[in-house]
Amino acid sequence: MDISRDEQRILHLLAQGGKILLEKDERKAITDIICLTRDGARYTACDIRLFRKLKQKKAIASSGGGPYRVTRRGLQLVRAELDNR
Repeated sequence: MDISRDEQRILHLLAQGGKILLEKDERKAITDIICLTRDGARYTACDIRLFRKLKQKKAIASSGGGPYRVTRRGLQLVRAELDNR
């Protein structure tokens, strides 16, 4: 399964130790997506559309109400790059 360049970038970021946090309103609807690198810097290119595509492909998952991280399936989808070794 091919993934887009934007999805590829997010998966690389998550494979290196990043995470995705969600902000929700009182109705439990997603209001903001916060994508953080392993160093704590915010990556602004992640939006709700991209988040839903990655979740639908089972490339990311949350465990125990924690932040979203890359799954084994996500690691299979991401192409190897030198900085991911």
